[in-house]
Amino acid sequence: MRPLLFPALVAASLLAGCSFDTIVSKVNPYKIDVRQGNYVDQDMVAQLKKGMTREQVRFVLGTPLVVDVFRNDRWDYVYRFKPGQAEAQQRVISVFFVDDRLDRIEGDVQAGNAQAAAETGRGERSRVVEVPATPQD
Repeated sequence: MRPLLFPALVAASLLAGCSFDTIVSKVNPYKIDVRQGNYVDQDMVAQLKKGMTREQVRFVLGTPLVVDVFRNDRWDYVYRFKPGQAEAQQRVISVFFVDDRLDRIEGDVQAGNAQAAAETGRGERSRVVEVPATPQD
């Protein structure tokens, strides 16, 4: 019985380091979808008009994720989506102000007609977007 005691202790100590969860996670891991940042879609950007105040832009898009302390005229909206088993996707939209009024938008979503943008393709990255002007009272 003594000759089997040492190998049994070694085998038990090796198996104690492995857990069932570790073995299963290597075979078929479940990963949740992770969403981070500001979700901004085409319909939201289509509501923006040149000359809108900061409060109006904040009402439409929400609070920006990044407000640069040194550049008060720019707000950045960053959204990152990581599906459990797929590659991460990231969208960045920058809103620029001149004299506390909306001047232009740069980023992944285009301003203007939401339906037309959906037909041409949402995945294309735009550099500078012309924002339609609001009628002045």
